[in-house]
Amino acid sequence: MQETFRKTDQYVMKTYNRYPVSFVKGEGCWLYDSQGKKYLDMLAGIAVCNLGHCHPRVSEAICQQAKTLIHTSNLFHIEPQAELAELICKNSFGDKVFFCNSGAEANEGALKLARRYGTEKNLEKYEIVAFRQSFHGRTMAAVTVTGQGKYSDGFGPMLPGVKFAEFNNIDSVKEVISEKTAGIIVEPIQGEGGVIPASKEFLEELRQIADEFDAVLIFDEVQTGIGRTGELFAYQHYGVEPDVMTLAKALGNGVPIGAIVAKGEAAEVLKPGLHASTFGGNFLATRAGVEVMRIMTEPGFLDRVKEKGIYLKNRLEELVSQFPRLLERVRGVGMMLGIVCKFPCSNIVASALDKGLIINCTAGNILRFLPPLTIEKEEIDYGVKILKEVLREYAAE
Repeated sequence: MQETFRKTDQYVMKTYNRYPVSFVKGEGCWLYDSQGKKYLDMLAGIAVCNLGHCHPRVSEAICQQAKTLIHTSNLFHIEPQAELAELICKNSFGDKVFFCNSGAEANEGALKLARRYGTEKNLEKYEIVAFRQSFHGRTMAAVTVTGQGKYSDGFGPMLPGVKFAEFNNIDSVKEVISEKTAGIIVEPIQGEGGVIPASKEFLEELRQIADEFDAVLIFDEVQTGIGRTGELFAYQHYGVEPDVMTLAKALGNGVPIGAIVAKGEAAEVLKPGLHASTFGGNFLATRAGVEVMRIMTEPGFLDRVKEKGIYLKNRLEELVSQFPRLLERVRGVGMMLGIVCKFPCSNIVASALDKGLIINCTAGNILRFLPPLTIEKEEIDYGVKILKEVLREYAAE
């Protein structure tokens, strides 16, 4: 493990503050380091391994595809790509899908789509409305529409034509939207912003205002999609359909993949030559995605996710009631939950890791829980037990 640390320090760009752990094996909700220590993973690679680590069916699909064919380019038809697109469309509002390699790429492409949609109607219709405290990725366009300055500071100037409104505040949207607005990008639940769900009324009014100004409504479901909230896609909780939805993270259960899902006019904007991806939708990534979607859409799977999400939320709320000096409340939906702390929580995360529990801290004071959707109640109890031990130590200080 120390040799891995040394090589990382010497040869890898220091863009991450890494914990002093190197994992060598994963199985279900568990990770193992090179010393054989066992950890309960309640972060799932930041909402990526929604089916747990090395799910047998997904691993088998990947292995079989890797032995058959991995890449040909999108100059040719790709069978699992077509199958995955069909599975996504038949289980969502979508008419068409574009495949790429990450959430940032998906959002980048969605913003291009919105601008092309707008400028085809009016050359001055290119503006994008985004939201403060949002997070949409690390590429230049994605950073431009991310409403947290820490991600864009020092990388300016940002793309022109982006205006910010307050999340869950439709009046602030009305103040910035205009006939120049080509698109609106929003997370149904702000993840990096602190696990903050949108209200149903807010998304309903956002849909109405997007229609009024003929703007493309984009839901960033990179973190909320693929079962994370108990529905296959978070928009299904609200009964509000966007024109475009972006996906990534859990779609490949660890294999890099991203997707732009669109309906109606928005689905016809990106014509040949207007957008592309060399690796996007390759055989390996989409074969993994097909198996993920097959498992997720099996009868009863998401019902069990909802049940366990309620159980996890109840267990976390017990902690809030037991440690009122430290914790405020629990918020989130399904298996995307956060505990609002009354202090910065990074030390809590580090202490939990030492005891074999993986969670993380976002927005400074939010303990975030994104466990594999396959986690069992007994494993939830185990994780809560460790966190309770950590909190008890902090409460005694």
